[in-house]
Amino acid sequence: MPTSDPVSRSHRVTPAVLMLALLAGITAAGQGAGVHPVSGRQFALPMSVDGAPWLTRAEREREEAPDLALKLLAIASGSTVADVGAGAGYMTLKLAKIVGPTGRVYANDLQAGMLALLQKNVAREKVSNVTPVLGTIDDPKLPSGALDLIIMVDVYHELSQPQKMLARLREALKPNGRLVLFEYRAEDPNVPILPLHKMSVAQAKLEVEHEGFTLSRVQEDLPRQHLLTFTKAPATVR
Repeated sequence: MPTSDPVSRSHRVTPAVLMLALLAGITAAGQGAGVHPVSGRQFALPMSVDGAPWLTRAEREREEAPDLALKLLAIASGSTVADVGAGAGYMTLKLAKIVGPTGRVYANDLQAGMLALLQKNVAREKVSNVTPVLGTIDDPKLPSGALDLIIMVDVYHELSQPQKMLARLREALKPNGRLVLFEYRAEDPNVPILPLHKMSVAQAKLEVEHEGFTLSRVQEDLPRQHLLTFTKAPATVR
């Protein structure tokens, strides 16, 4: 996601990204920049509510292939899932349709303004299996041991308390549950996103495995993002 980072021509940032970079200057819940104590990675600033139009931009289907991403995750009907950093509910609504009326989607965000937009979108689509959850910078406020899947779409790199958040996310997952990060590829200079809003597989593996997860699958089927699946039990990367 865009930030107020300096922009250079070498980063190939588009006008849309630059516009949203300005909107990201207003941060949520006092969350500020910092550095990860394990990897040394600088945290990015989160998008403000004013940046919500970026989340529903028409180009998103082409740039991120979200329907393909969710298909690759093979989410079962009736699952209990969480969209952490749900914003205005773009992915939440897709998840709600996949899990169906017997499933449940917990839509978490730090900002009450984002959740207000999400609830309007949920009401417009007449969806009844979504539970909005207002979290904090170190606790997503999700039910313990209840979730089959947690997704974070271009969100993890913005966490200012990633170690505390990962501990809470781990607690929220069932024993065989999955944590899936969507992150723009830092390894690819052609991905037109500012550097602080990209992550490499190595960075994500180092940071998340340090908190009791195992990187069990890396999928590179999407146009610009890694699809990184972490589990609580040891597994072999495929």
